[in-house]
Amino acid sequence: MGMESFIGAGASLLGGAMQGNSAANAARTSADAQVRAAQIAADAARFRPVGITTRYGTSNFQTDAQGNLTGAGYNVSPELRAYQDRLQALTGGALTQAEQAQQQYAPLQQGAQGLFGLGQQYLAQSPEQVAAQYMQQQQDLLAPSRERSMAQLQNQLYQQGRGGLSVGATSARPSGAAGFGAASPEMEAYYNAMAQQDAQLAANAQQAGQQNVAFGAGLFGSGSQLMGQYQSGQVGALNPFTTYLGGGQAIEQMGQQPLTLGAGLGGQAAAYGANAGRDLLTGGMSAAATQQQANAYNPFATALSGLANNQQFGQGVTNYFQNRNPYVANTTASSFGNTSGFSDGVPVTLF
Repeated sequence: MGMESFIGAGASLLGGAMQGNSAANAARTSADAQVRAAQIAADAARFRPVGITTRYGTSNFQTDAQGNLTGAGYNVSPELRAYQDRLQALTGGALTQAEQAQQQYAPLQQGAQGLFGLGQQYLAQSPEQVAAQYMQQQQDLLAPSRERSMAQLQNQLYQQGRGGLSVGATSARPSGAAGFGAASPEMEAYYNAMAQQDAQLAANAQQAGQQNVAFGAGLFGSGSQLMGQYQSGQVGALNPFTTYLGGGQAIEQMGQQPLTLGAGLGGQAAAYGANAGRDLLTGGMSAAATQQQANAYNPFATALSGLANNQQFGQGVTNYFQNRNPYVANTTASSFGNTSGFSDGVPVTLF
């Protein structure tokens, strides 16, 4: 390696070291500036609630030494607090009343169950069964009077000597049913009246069957109404409690207004601060990056690196040392490779 190359390599190494040191210092400075910009931005976006006092209450916020929110609360005004206490006293009594409502309305439930059971009994029979039962009952009621009328008519005919008189017989019907038998006019009138009466009873029996079904269904409807009144009565008994409780809650919300307003104003301020902090952070980051480029530049390192590549500089330095030390003039390229530091037995001084 020639003297010029050795000097150039040393200058290049020294220039690179100086440039690297400058770049490292510039990077640290830029990082510190960016951290500071981020801290400024974060502080600008910090949530800062505002204390509010209204007619209904006062808000209070607690922060630590760094300005971080650690607690929040509110105080209801003494006037509203007195209203709350009075409502609270009413609320307890209203709840006790609601608890007693189930026992008080129990008869309605029992009545509803009784109507349901009675309705089931009515609906257990079909309309035809009810009609047949109706006919049987009516005929049982009419049987004594009919027998008495028959006996009187027979006695009358016997006294008149017409007990054996029979007229008005008819032939068989086209369907094959038997026709009317022969009888006296009085007896025929009697049987005709009884047949008409049975026909009317049959019509009434059919109507009674339909009414029985309707009445049974009506019993279920009445039972349902009683059950509804039982349930609505219990719900209604709870209304005073919920009303008083809601009144206390409304008063509490009125007292919370300062806290809500203060938190809202703090949130708006934090949002505005966040926008400003974002601009500060962006500007700080850009400034730090720009300053980093300027701080990383080392004119001495650049000059040394440039001189390391300048052959005239290397030749000049070589001539300078050769003029100061004549031994260097006899030094050859192999002398610099000698690890012993000597050339032809003569010590070589480079600097």
